[in-house]
Amino acid sequence: MLKGFILLLFLALAIPALAQIDPEPRKLLHLGYNHPLRKRGPHEIYAFYYWNIPDIGGSNKTLRLVFAPTFFTSELGFRGLLGEHTDLAVEVFGGGFYNNYDEVRGGKYFRDESFVGHGGGVNVSIYHLLNPGGAIPLNAVLAGKVDYHLFTEDSRTADTFELPNDQPFLTLRGGLRFGGREPVLWPRLALEVSTWYELHHRPDSGRYGFAGDRELKPTSHRVLGRIELAYTMLETKHRFNFGVIGGAVRDADRFSAYRVGGSLPFVSEYPLYMPGYFYKELSAEKFGLLYGNYTLPLDSAERFTFVAIGATGWVDYLDGLEQPGHWHSGVGGILGYTTRNRRWRLGIGYNYGFNAIRDGSRGGHNVGMIFMYNFGDPKTASDRVFDQLLDVRTPRPGR
Repeated sequence: MLKGFILLLFLALAIPALAQIDPEPRKLLHLGYNHPLRKRGPHEIYAFYYWNIPDIGGSNKTLRLVFAPTFFTSELGFRGLLGEHTDLAVEVFGGGFYNNYDEVRGGKYFRDESFVGHGGGVNVSIYHLLNPGGAIPLNAVLAGKVDYHLFTEDSRTADTFELPNDQPFLTLRGGLRFGGREPVLWPRLALEVSTWYELHHRPDSGRYGFAGDRELKPTSHRVLGRIELAYTMLETKHRFNFGVIGGAVRDADRFSAYRVGGSLPFVSEYPLYMPGYFYKELSAEKFGLLYGNYTLPLDSAERFTFVAIGATGWVDYLDGLEQPGHWHSGVGGILGYTTRNRRWRLGIGYNYGFNAIRDGSRGGHNVGMIFMYNFGDPKTASDRVFDQLLDVRTPRPGR
């Protein structure tokens, strides 16, 4: 079993993660929504169309487009532009509401201290492959981003609440990524080990809020590390996904703190899962999380599945947003359906957060859904490799 595990993992990862520029043609529609029960809080939601077009006109260029109802991003990648194993990508993005800030303290959502953020900007990334020919790619990444924030009041923002000044947020990011994960719902196979450093700078820092009761720091430093593995057993088709993630911030504020809470997979590049909690409920200067899920097929064709999910971890809170207890845990269950050709996938679920504060007691609830429709090849790269290995293990009659 161990030999098959290693072989399957290495072969699969050699396909979807050749470089940081996505090498696979994709046309994916993603929808996700979590609705909190018992207590009003921020909604966790996304809806976007991911369109990746490699080798435009037979060239070394790859175009990636992401369209959401109020947001878009377009990235043009140039493979080998800076050397045989060094790629460059330029991304332009912008739209409304993606820089929103929701204030949550002690399990309570403060609408009068929350506000809307629009904006747009440019991100330039360099990817260098450190181990050419390796079964699993190891990439060094350097990126610089300018994201101009435009803040406006929400309909319930207090009249006496002063917003931060509109300004560009500047980010310099560097890191190492070993392996990768396809942007698909419930991938059969994935492995990533990554570590990152980010410098966040705001040229117009200062006080804001009620009579300047909170601060936008001029510069913050963030570190983050993650290990994640997804694997599907060849014999039983049971699938598990397991991850460990942790990070810390120096000179943290409300915008640079890590925000823990929620259970949707595509709300960010590195979602900080905590089922049953409000989206971004916990603001942390330091944190460490252990999370995972286990998928049990309910029929031989894997069309119906049950997914058990869970997360647990320690949080050191941002000053001013503390609450009793540093340990948090949450669990949930998803009833999933996948069409026979795997073109679309749907999940309906319920989550419970054990330590979430609600009206002076503990226990948070939410219900939600996740959905993906594949307009392109319904079999992803890891699906194809998995099927090939199944054919090798169980040869057809006459072969």
